[in-house]
Amino acid sequence: MTEQPRPQDVVRDPAPAAIFLVLTVRPGAEDVVGDLLADVASLKRGVGFKRTEDELSCVVGIGAQLWDRMYDAPRPAGLHPFRPVVGATHTAVATPGDLLFHLRARQLDLCFELAKQLVGRLSGSADVVDEVHGFRFLDERDMLGFVDGTENPTGADAFAAVQVGDEDPAHTGASYVMVQKYLHDLDSWEALSVEEQERAIGRHKLSDIEIADDDKASNSHVALNTITDADGNDLDILRDNLPFGEVGTQTFGTYYIGYAADPAVLEEMLTNMFIGKPPGNHDRILDFSTAVTGNLFFVPTQDFLEDPSMINETSTINDQATTSEPTVRDGSLNIGSLKRSTTA
Repeated sequence: MTEQPRPQDVVRDPAPAAIFLVLTVRPGAEDVVGDLLADVASLKRGVGFKRTEDELSCVVGIGAQLWDRMYDAPRPAGLHPFRPVVGATHTAVATPGDLLFHLRARQLDLCFELAKQLVGRLSGSADVVDEVHGFRFLDERDMLGFVDGTENPTGADAFAAVQVGDEDPAHTGASYVMVQKYLHDLDSWEALSVEEQERAIGRHKLSDIEIADDDKASNSHVALNTITDADGNDLDILRDNLPFGEVGTQTFGTYYIGYAADPAVLEEMLTNMFIGKPPGNHDRILDFSTAVTGNLFFVPTQDFLEDPSMINETSTINDQATTSEPTVRDGSLNIGSLKRSTTA
């Protein structure tokens, strides 16, 4: 019986604290990175064992260009560099990033210690290009004062929303993740009346109740981020955004992180926000929030992180199962060997 793939810890309850690390990997450091990825789960257990009740977790994402450097196997079906979205007024920018570490816990100190261990292992091999320490703000609100993540799927629906299925059998159980760092112009935002703010978001501020469709503005954040399939069914993603800020520099923002089984859903949301639906009807929230980073990563299964060669075995089995022609055994794998050897 074939064992089910072990996904990374994508689906979990919102954490009060998180650290988001985006790194670029230096040329020639692929082996060092591969060795670390295989050890991430062990490092997480070592740090988290000190206080298991604080539920430390770490999700690893791999960018398209790093994938090409590390593995001969074809990219996962939806993996590509982040595509900038240029609207008439606002732009979703693309910024460098080969690796994502999304660290979560009930207390920030555990995230910090694990981040220190991960970056220490990559000293001289990779560079941190973006680091954000996020925190729970009041009752799950963002810096704009609204509850964030209300429409996240739960239970089985959450796993269905974020996990790759039979459409890419070599990567069943994996996910995709998009990250953007938004900086808010709070002075301008807070100059709006509560009613104007609610119109921009599409929810009532105090109660967190969604405004009725008949009354909801077409350029509200909720309206433009509601994505449906051809049959009218909602296509969900899993958000785990957190606010961040520095009072000394008056820097306030939201770190957006969205997980999905298909990055096309994430990208359609961005298109609606920045170009508009219809074009020109951009997300009102962007008049007060500027995206300063943008990355797309593939979140492989835990099995893949520990043994990347499994993808070759999986792909070979799938190829054999879908062809009636005899397999030619020439001593090579159907999709090429891994660039990083898993043998000593």
